[in-house]
Amino acid sequence: MISQNFINLVYLISAVLFMLGLKKLSSPATARLGNKLSMLGMGLAIVATLLVPGLSFKLIIIGIIIGTLIGGFAAVKVRMTSMPEMVALFNGCGGAASALVAIAEFQLKGGEFGANMVAQIGSFSMITLLLSVIIGGLTFTGSVIAYAKLQGIVSGQPITYKGQQLVNAIILIGTAVLGYMVYQDPTNLTLFYIIGGLSLVLGVLSVIPIGGADMPVVISLLNSYSGLAVSMTGFALGNNALIIVGSLVGASGLFLTKIMCDAMNRSLANVLFGAFGAVAKNTDAADGGAEEAAGSVKGYEVEDVSTVLENASSLIIVPGYGMAAAQAQHAVRELADYLDEEGVEVRYAIHPVAGRMPGHMNVLLAEADVSYDQLFAMDDINDDFDGTDVALVIGANDVVNPAAKDNKNSPIYGMPVLSVAEAQTVIVLKRSMKPGFAGIENELFLKDNTMMLFGDAKASIQALLAQLKS
Repeated sequence: MISQNFINLVYLISAVLFMLGLKKLSSPATARLGNKLSMLGMGLAIVATLLVPGLSFKLIIIGIIIGTLIGGFAAVKVRMTSMPEMVALFNGCGGAASALVAIAEFQLKGGEFGANMVAQIGSFSMITLLLSVIIGGLTFTGSVIAYAKLQGIVSGQPITYKGQQLVNAIILIGTAVLGYMVYQDPTNLTLFYIIGGLSLVLGVLSVIPIGGADMPVVISLLNSYSGLAVSMTGFALGNNALIIVGSLVGASGLFLTKIMCDAMNRSLANVLFGAFGAVAKNTDAADGGAEEAAGSVKGYEVEDVSTVLENASSLIIVPGYGMAAAQAQHAVRELADYLDEEGVEVRYAIHPVAGRMPGHMNVLLAEADVSYDQLFAMDDINDDFDGTDVALVIGANDVVNPAAKDNKNSPIYGMPVLSVAEAQTVIVLKRSMKPGFAGIENELFLKDNTMMLFGDAKASIQALLAQLKS
């Protein structure tokens, strides 16, 4: 028989590996090692759990086979451009797993102890069981809605209705009241299942009023929720590994959420309840729309843009969601490599909320084997734009909009943005003049030093590279 002390020791080693892995993920240069350490930690935790006596290995093997098939299929088939949707679903799976485990444990203990369940397992365990169901259910449906918004199944615009926040508050309070009633009478399974149902509804209603511009924050917050649900389940089961891992995920997700909010100069409450972007598309000149800004859009051909790049000695590339949508990251690296060989200093400026999930641009550029030392965070490179010959904006919109600095009437005023307008020449690759997720016009496109090259980002980059080589 394997002693519980040995199992806890393995859990402790796993926790240390998770912490080291999380630390390594803080830098692109060490992120791969961080992933490997975390994978090793998870592998040890799984092995330790399988050593617990009394398990049904038949069901476990079936679960491992199903999970391996789903995970393997996703790893092979899901494109890097779909990582935000993948992460959203993973968050949902974590929440659902925690809720299901808590439900199973509640039924098991309820059948064993009946009305004396609280006295037998303790008040703390009972509360954490209920919280695991509520938070896990909310995380599951909230993540599914986030996935649907990212995938375009549900509108990316905020979906609002009159009295929405009041309805959410009533559901939340009602869930808490029902939770107290179940705490008093654990044999009332009907109320317990109603709590689970209300948590699912609350997840949907919490995410539908949040617009596409805030999806990076939502994904990060849901990640924190999933960790919190796992931690609550760990407390209910007395499993140290779940407690530690859940706490790590919950805390890191919360810190990342704070970083995302700071990057947009918004509070978390404003992100969750502000319905940002719901009416921004109707903004007129009096409200700070692009019509009020001086200048006009100037479209250029590939030959014009290539001439500017030929004569540049420094270039800062600013990737955005348009690069991800066009799957242009490999073409971008090829262009950057060619210019680097020609003596051009090439760097990449990464905004914290560029794309549709935290670190989206870093993931795509890493997949294209872009050198880590060429990637710079906004705060580290923003002061360099005014001394740069060319800023090449590839599908980025709101994160380069100078209205955030100059237009007090703009809904994004105060949001930290990349200072691309200060470069000597700005080249913008864009499909059309359609606004970004914030739903407002970009005054950068009207600047005298801005050259617009319309079309698919990947095709435009390939055309520019061909022109330069010829």
